[in-house]
Amino acid sequence: MRGIQRDTSLAVPLPLPSSSAPASSSSSTQLPSITSQVNFSDLDRINRIGSGSGGTVYKVLHRPSGKLYALKVIYGNHEDSVRRQICRQIEILLDVDNPSVVKCHDMFDHNGEIQVLLEYMDGGSLEGNLIHDEPSLSDFTRQILSGLYYLHRHRIVHRDIKPSNLLINSSKQVKIADFGVSRILSQTMDPCNSSVGTIAYMSPERINTDLNHGKYDGYAGDIWSLGVSILEFYLGRFPFEVSRQGDWASLMCAICLSQPPEAPPTASREFRDFIACCLQRDPARRWTALQLLRHPFIIQNAGAANNQNNQVHQPHNLPPPRRYFSSS
Repeated sequence: MRGIQRDTSLAVPLPLPSSSAPASSSSSTQLPSITSQVNFSDLDRINRIGSGSGGTVYKVLHRPSGKLYALKVIYGNHEDSVRRQICRQIEILLDVDNPSVVKCHDMFDHNGEIQVLLEYMDGGSLEGNLIHDEPSLSDFTRQILSGLYYLHRHRIVHRDIKPSNLLINSSKQVKIADFGVSRILSQTMDPCNSSVGTIAYMSPERINTDLNHGKYDGYAGDIWSLGVSILEFYLGRFPFEVSRQGDWASLMCAICLSQPPEAPPTASREFRDFIACCLQRDPARRWTALQLLRHPFIIQNAGAANNQNNQVHQPHNLPPPRRYFSSS
């Protein structure tokens, strides 16, 4: 099957509005009109389930239906230019529909605060979890890869894959969260913040722009972050020889100057190879999300039926795989 080569110049977090968009004369820029069955007045906050520098997340109850949601309240009074960018982001986020990506249901502008209604994941994030059982880790990884493949196929780069942005529910469904609005806010609210994401999980070429001739492939960057996160789950600790909360210089040296971390010899050959396929220093040698979905670590644990149709693993002594998406 002939594939379509990825054009990495099109890999952006999410499209932004045109710079020629007319400026608003006031700070009351309206968010997009969204057809929704949820009215803000029908939501009751139950408790806070997360917070950070950008905002707070609450568990909320929709009284008429009894359904639970997560409501992300974004701090700050935002300038019109930021609000226009948010409006464009929301239009795109509402169209994202994949079982491995947290669903964005609606957006509210309440008393000047931007509030995003999201799918509620009752198990919280996977941060701090030790997942040493390889079949379970393979299943979680497969779900994350399915979400990444969906985003990449739609030319969306997450740029902040990390354990705290991987959520789970009581049905053991794992979903990718926190992309889109929070990222554009961090770029526009802080003029000194030229990069987005947590440095501990960033790829070497993103931290040090001198690497890879100054070129950055956002797709490959997501794969590096995935590999670091999955290895952290297996080990029960950050896989580099520094703390992930360490200072910038220590993290930079560990990520950019040392050899990529490896799975321990006690792990299966398939898992060790899977991690190596993610954590290639050369971004061109990292496997794509689609290729990783067909890696033996994924398909052997998914069952014999999938195994019969997906044997496409390429040993490391072969040339690096070309980065294609299926045309189907």
